[in-house]
Amino acid sequence: MTVGKRIRISRHASGLSLRDLEARIDNRVTAQAISKYERSEAMPSPGVLIALADALGVSVGYLTNDSDITLESVDLRRKRLTSKREETQVEAMVINLLERYLTVEEILGLPTFAWDMPRNALWPVLQDLAETEHAAHGLRAHWGLGLDPIPNLVELLEERGIKVLSMNLTNIDGLTARVRRENRSIASVIVVNRGDWGERQRFTIAHELGHMVLDVAPKIDAEKAAHRFAGAFLMPAQTLRAKIGKCRISIGWGELFDLKRIFGVSVQALAYRCKDLGIFGNSLFRILFNEFTRHGWRSPPYKEPGAMPGEQPLRFERLCFRALAEGAISEAKASELLGQSVHELTQRMDEPPV
Repeated sequence: MTVGKRIRISRHASGLSLRDLEARIDNRVTAQAISKYERSEAMPSPGVLIALADALGVSVGYLTNDSDITLESVDLRRKRLTSKREETQVEAMVINLLERYLTVEEILGLPTFAWDMPRNALWPVLQDLAETEHAAHGLRAHWGLGLDPIPNLVELLEERGIKVLSMNLTNIDGLTARVRRENRSIASVIVVNRGDWGERQRFTIAHELGHMVLDVAPKIDAEKAAHRFAGAFLMPAQTLRAKIGKCRISIGWGELFDLKRIFGVSVQALAYRCKDLGIFGNSLFRILFNEFTRHGWRSPPYKEPGAMPGEQPLRFERLCFRALAEGAISEAKASELLGQSVHELTQRMDEPPV
């Protein structure tokens, strides 16, 4: 990856325009000159390179690193219409964070394996959304999960070779992508919105996992298929029926919120799942969703009572602390990888949490 491309990615990841970056470096060079750097039509002087690195919050070493990483098959789950600029910024943020993740793996000599994908995936969805049930059951069986609720979805996916990143997103709930590096194995990544409630994050992650394992026919809505997969993966039919029954004409709040806690999903996702399985009829489903609307749970920020804290991906952070403890990287390098000050880093290394 050229210096120019790294400047462009870092600028997009910071949400800066060319003129914004010009101002941040105190007009040492013009926006037009920065544009030429990004197109590899000119090279910044050492002094300008240092100024650009400081303004972008990266090291000079990062800007001059020649390793290459690209995103492929990017699939965004949007909340609403997003601009091309916002999508570019998100992709740049993903590349920036992923490169740090892959760097610490490489330093520790940990190979980046392809994720643990079943041999018979992709599962076809040709006629009906109910076909996604086979995929959810098949993936659970391949991973040896049985039919129990999943306590920590993020840890599960990272154990299975899928990198999960948590980022501050605005109009995007999440995305999936494949990560390609020259002469290296392809990694898979799921990105989730750090600001969402835990149950919404879990459903988004399961939804994105659906995109990775389903082969959806053109006549089928791929987003609805991924939604149905997410419900089936998080709430297996047999387990849900055992807890709620095969057919219900009414249900109370206490029971709904107890099931929400057990499965780690929103009551809205739970109601949809029960409707898909025929446990709730249309009448009960409409009554519940009228209540959800009345309480404001169907509008941003979608927070229901008993909202779960988010499941934060911790593997990358653990690897950075491991590399630092083993002397594989310096405090300065760990600080750069984690995006923390050296003071914050040493405090976390030397003092137990309060």
